[in-house]
Amino acid sequence: MNRTTEEIGSSELPCQVGKLLDSGQRLALVAAHHDEDAVRVVYLFVSGPPDTRTELHVCLDADHPSVPTLAQLSFPAGRFEREMRDLHGVVPREHPLPHRLVRHYHWPRGWYPMRPDAGAAPPFGEQEGPYPFLAVEGDGVYEIPVGPVHAGLIEPGHFRFSVVGETIIRLKARLWFVHKGIEKLFEGRDAAGGLRLAERVSGDTAVGHGLAYCLAVEEAYGVEVSEEARRARALVVELERLHNHVADLGALCNDVGHGVLNSHALRIREQLLRLADATTGHRLLRGAVVPGGARLASVPDPALLARIAVDLGEITELALGHATVRDRFTGTAALSAQAARDLGCLGYVARASGLNADARFGHPFTTEGRPQVPATQASGDVLARFLVRAEEAQVSLELAARLAAELRPGDLTVPLPRRPAGSSGTGIVEGWRGAITTRVELAPDGTLTRVKPVDPSFFNWPALPVALADTIVPDFPLANKSFNLSYAGNDL
Repeated sequence: MNRTTEEIGSSELPCQVGKLLDSGQRLALVAAHHDEDAVRVVYLFVSGPPDTRTELHVCLDADHPSVPTLAQLSFPAGRFEREMRDLHGVVPREHPLPHRLVRHYHWPRGWYPMRPDAGAAPPFGEQEGPYPFLAVEGDGVYEIPVGPVHAGLIEPGHFRFSVVGETIIRLKARLWFVHKGIEKLFEGRDAAGGLRLAERVSGDTAVGHGLAYCLAVEEAYGVEVSEEARRARALVVELERLHNHVADLGALCNDVGHGVLNSHALRIREQLLRLADATTGHRLLRGAVVPGGARLASVPDPALLARIAVDLGEITELALGHATVRDRFTGTAALSAQAARDLGCLGYVARASGLNADARFGHPFTTEGRPQVPATQASGDVLARFLVRAEEAQVSLELAARLAAELRPGDLTVPLPRRPAGSSGTGIVEGWRGAITTRVELAPDGTLTRVKPVDPSFFNWPALPVALADTIVPDFPLANKSFNLSYAGNDL
């Protein structure tokens, strides 16, 4: 890994960022830090292969922190800036879309919870007030508000459709209803305590977020884990990818009226969850990855994985062989490659639109836990996202079987030193939704002073409204499930 850090002035920021973007790096993370006498903003840019990570540090006036906006250079940068303003009070100057991103109606104005002196929210402060939704006008245009409370056991989010007839002409997704203050909760914890929180950033991605956190902590401590521990980590990452992809394949079939195929998928998922429990002691694989290595209670039976591969192949074949499924999937909620690239999409959303976005190739933590080539499709529609998941699930079964044959159960860890060798580290992992990036900073005694996790859903949520343009309202549940983005991972 090639990691460089550069301290620059705020006036140099747009020029430096432009050069990094032109060289092929992408903005993975923006984190504000409240040092003793200044506000420091860290911009992390990454590319690979080879694994390259560039940090730009900009120090700002603590009383009136502001930075020149990068929104014209990078769409994700504009959203990171709005998030940073809402939580830290750092103002992005000349931002083209300056209204709030995180803050809801009841948030007190002038209260920025990530500041060290923020304290509890004032009970009688002036509220932010209603969100400034854009009203679409024209003959026959009407609005359909949906959520934030939905039918079924799903997370909260508000969707406001502007519609003509049944055709969606604009969708606004209003999120951050499950903002929990995750970044603040990390502060002051030790490495083990931070892991328990990282595993719960998004409940269905315990391994992905936990591993990204552990890689960042290990870099800060200067610790190298064994190759066997790396293989064990790759195994549980693929098991997590498997059970989530299988659930999505079934849910997509269910959304077009094929409940029987969903039942078969849920049966396979239950097998995988029981396998996860036998392998790690937890159905969601928590506790398998720890700072310094990994722990396995048992190793999966390759013969069982082979039987699951046959069953899963039958579900995919039956689904794609049915005219109704293909008709509903094909051409629905298509996201072009250019739109996916401009929005900074990651994971299967990007790969279904033809982009080779896979951190297992660009930022590998082991040479053995990756496919030969990323699974990609070109059409960018629901069918493409279904096919990418189906192919990735089969590849994950093959990888898991190969890794299991080389592993033994037990404690595969090395102890962390009493004090970290450095002060910061970054971890990048290809979770089942896409690349997860986590950056940590440590005090000299090893306690966490700042942790910034970034879920791929933060990058992919803006793509959903783009893909839904000219889609009919009844196809929204199907399109939404084909993206299946995390509310909790986005909202933090």
